[in-house]
Amino acid sequence: MNKLKRFIKYYNPYKHIFLFDMLCAFTAAGVDLIFPVIVRFLINDALVNIDGTSINLIIKIGFFLLLLYFIQYGCNYFITAWGHIMGARMEYDMRNDIFNHLQKLSFTFYDNNKTGQLMSRIVNDLFDISELAHHGPEEIFISLIKIIGSFIILLSVEWKLTLIVFAFIPPMFFIAYFYNKKMRRVFLKNKQKIANVNSQIEDSISGVRVVQSFSNEHLEYEKFKYGNKEFLYTKEESYSYMGKFYSGIIFFQGLIFVVTVIAGALFIKNGSIVPADLVAYLLYINTLLNPIRSLINFTEQFQKGMTGFERFLEVLDTESDIVDEKDAVELEYIWGNMEMGTLEYKQKNKLECMQWEYRKTGTSDFSTIGLRKSLDSIDKGTIEFKDVSFKYVDSSFVLENINLKVNSGDTVALVGPSGGGKSTLCSLIPRFYDVTNGSVFIDGVDIRKIKLSSLRRNIGIVQQDVYLFAGTVKENIRYGKPHATEEEIIEASKKANAHNFIIELEDGYDTDVGERGVKLSGGQKQRISIARAFLKNPPILILDEATSSLDNESEKIVQESLEKLSSSRTTFVIAHRLSTIRNARTILVLTDEGIVEKGNHRELIENDGVYAKLYKSQFKNSEIKKV
Repeated sequence: MNKLKRFIKYYNPYKHIFLFDMLCAFTAAGVDLIFPVIVRFLINDALVNIDGTSINLIIKIGFFLLLLYFIQYGCNYFITAWGHIMGARMEYDMRNDIFNHLQKLSFTFYDNNKTGQLMSRIVNDLFDISELAHHGPEEIFISLIKIIGSFIILLSVEWKLTLIVFAFIPPMFFIAYFYNKKMRRVFLKNKQKIANVNSQIEDSISGVRVVQSFSNEHLEYEKFKYGNKEFLYTKEESYSYMGKFYSGIIFFQGLIFVVTVIAGALFIKNGSIVPADLVAYLLYINTLLNPIRSLINFTEQFQKGMTGFERFLEVLDTESDIVDEKDAVELEYIWGNMEMGTLEYKQKNKLECMQWEYRKTGTSDFSTIGLRKSLDSIDKGTIEFKDVSFKYVDSSFVLENINLKVNSGDTVALVGPSGGGKSTLCSLIPRFYDVTNGSVFIDGVDIRKIKLSSLRRNIGIVQQDVYLFAGTVKENIRYGKPHATEEEIIEASKKANAHNFIIELEDGYDTDVGERGVKLSGGQKQRISIARAFLKNPPILILDEATSSLDNESEKIVQESLEKLSSSRTTFVIAHRLSTIRNARTILVLTDEGIVEKGNHRELIENDGVYAKLYKSQFKNSEIKKV
């Protein structure tokens, strides 16, 4: 019932359409109920005499029926067109809700769920919901009106025959209930299996270059065929239940007609009813059975729709483990307090901040860019890890008791063997994951006290695996600042050493990059991502092995861009190629034992520890001696 209540809430924005749809359904059902009454009247009364009066009456009845069916035509149009539009709009709202919620879920959720399965919940599962939203209330309403109306009229014709007929209704609903329970279970399996098929398709198509490079098309086909066959088995099972369901219902409907004809003939024989009443009775039996059939068919639609809605709610009810605390504030707000001379975190009210900003910028709009511009001169971005430990769900600790302080504007390089926790450490700063123990601070404030949107807005990340969205070069750069001007985009591109190659592309900044930037080289994609970071202009920067997959020429260009980008910013550099961080002020060597070494390049080489061994593995001994 709770799920049903949540489903009904989606009708609220469209209650006027819904109410008129129900009115049209009531009218259309009423027309169907009137027709057998008029037929009975014509046979019993109007056709007894064939004088002019009777002919005029018949003509008037004909025009009346024609008018009723014109009204029914309009009602059916509204039910079919606007009823479906209402359902489509509800589906639209649900799809917006689930997509918006997915954007807020943490990396942990995506670590444990496949993309194809999530796409299936967003797209496939909501198709049946749209049909349920439209046909559900309408089918129930029309069916109940027709069943109740038919029952009352049938009782008035011959109550004994009516009780005999209705004795068959409970077994019909029992069959419907029995097989619908089974179909509900199978429909859920269907949705799970098709989600697996979607996931397999998404995985294979995304990795098609790897598949073809290893000539493993047959392996992908076998995996797909297995998942597709599993889906086929569940479909066959559902159709088997549907066959038993429908054949059972049709069998009972046939029995009702047989009983009505035989019993009716016997009642005519003993004079209980006249032939005209039996004709009307048979018409009403059909009027009765149609809504019963619709109601029973609706149970299948209801099962499909509610199964999809349950899967929809599973995602919607998944709470992110990374959320804003109740007293979380903007980073700009904290820096504003710093500018006012408050070195420790102190929560001020909005009015005081607005008064402070007016003195600094001449504007009292606390949300304007003016506040951020006025804070550019503040020495901000000091990051400190205090007793930080972290582990993923159901795994051992990746980081333990990390203590580290990086002053504003400093560059710290993180090196070490794979699996040492370098990327994990940096992922804790923008709260992609929350610390298991300890705290991370920015300018003395626990990052859990800072609003997520503000925290991440002030952190730039350039990764090894650059992700470009389908679209143009300009659109991908503008992602760093959605309202950036053309001049700002070009300026950021020049700083990233990307402008020259961009203008040489076929359509310049309007060149389509293809899915995931497939039309560009690795170095070009990397420079676009750096331009995106320049446009964002964050005070804190994370460079996650940003040059490790590039050739020497591209690495040199990109490294030059990265040095420009990291200037005067608090920067964390995760390095695989140690040559790129030789000039870093501080190098931290991170292993599964924590931070085992700290110093600059020369100091660590002379120390002849883990760093020196890593360096020797990349360079010849002769190069070590030149250091």
